[in-house]
Amino acid sequence: MIANAPRVARTPVKPGSPEFTELLAGLGAEFARRAGHYDRTGQFPHENFIRLHEHGLLALTIPAAKGGLGGGLAEAVETVGAIAQGDPSTALILAMQYLQHGRLHDNPQWPEHLRQRVVREAIEDGALINALRVEPELGSPSRGGLPATVARRTADGWRLSGSKLYSTGSYGLTWYSVFARSDDADPLVGVWLVHKDSPGIRIVEDWDHLGMRATCSHRIDFDDVPVPLDHAVNIAPASRRSSESELDATGQLWMAALLGAIYDGVARAARDWLVEWLQNRTPSNLGAPLASLPRFQQTVGEIDSLLLVNRTLLEAAGTQRLPEGASGQLKYLITDNAIRAVQRALEASGNPGLSRSGALERHYRNVLCSRIHTPQNDVVLTKAGQAALARAPGRDAEAPVRLA
Repeated sequence: MIANAPRVARTPVKPGSPEFTELLAGLGAEFARRAGHYDRTGQFPHENFIRLHEHGLLALTIPAAKGGLGGGLAEAVETVGAIAQGDPSTALILAMQYLQHGRLHDNPQWPEHLRQRVVREAIEDGALINALRVEPELGSPSRGGLPATVARRTADGWRLSGSKLYSTGSYGLTWYSVFARSDDADPLVGVWLVHKDSPGIRIVEDWDHLGMRATCSHRIDFDDVPVPLDHAVNIAPASRRSSESELDATGQLWMAALLGAIYDGVARAARDWLVEWLQNRTPSNLGAPLASLPRFQQTVGEIDSLLLVNRTLLEAAGTQRLPEGASGQLKYLITDNAIRAVQRALEASGNPGLSRSGALERHYRNVLCSRIHTPQNDVVLTKAGQAALARAPGRDAEAPVRLA
């Protein structure tokens, strides 16, 4: 649960409304004022999540019939993008919350009582959930392999042991969705749901990163952690698993769009920093703001053009109208444009942009982290090339489809 989190007292604003957009802009601006502090300290941004919970935003993608705000991908993208302009570390943790809850109601393997508990705690207490998948030896399971984290059967349930790296949200999470395998001859592989207060859990503060520092993506060790039998919520024999991905095509689209929205938000914050600096910087030998010079006007035009492409792609994703299998390319294009936009802002500003007294160098460190998220660029481009080369010459690409 979020420390000192109040119950949601106010009437939540309707997602998609003008008031909703205004609320998000205000929260983004508020979070921006704290972003430098959280970047320097690497602390979990508790205050930001208290504010998100206060407005019901931690339950955005929980269906309205279950007490949430009932938002879909478009509303999640809007929210994550606006929050990322203020503090992208907060936005990444929030995006994982949206992804987990957005797909939870479609997963038939979860026991209903457990599903209801996770949903209720998110609504009432601001409880956060995230998937823990990466391991020291295995790396990312997206490239194949079985996890070293093992769940042993006991008379009372399971005992879970192993280590997970890059556990985004660590200190702020209530629920860990742990990728593991059983100790059977043909091991069961999948997700064991672990509560943060279970004995045997230790957070190792090893996240000292270039950017996205307040995500608190520390290592989490599990030492013979007791897990109830029915908390193995999504498992299948390794011999019958066709993919290491937990996500279907719709889940992959959500992941790509939310990640894209985060780093597009970073680029928009960098763009706004540059515009303000150009308008206020007046060299004595020029006698006018730098914004009056054509070369800087061209730079801002280039940045805005990159961000226009991003906005168009994110809107297409939000309405779930993209070519089938294009989610990886969506993430690649948006994040690449975001990096290029921030780089152009740095080139234009020079030393002032690289000064730690300003926000632009932090935006640059943060936006570079977009490259490490699954799927990585080499996988995305290889798959896209394979798909193109497998089609007969002259055959049209797949028409856009609506994903369920």
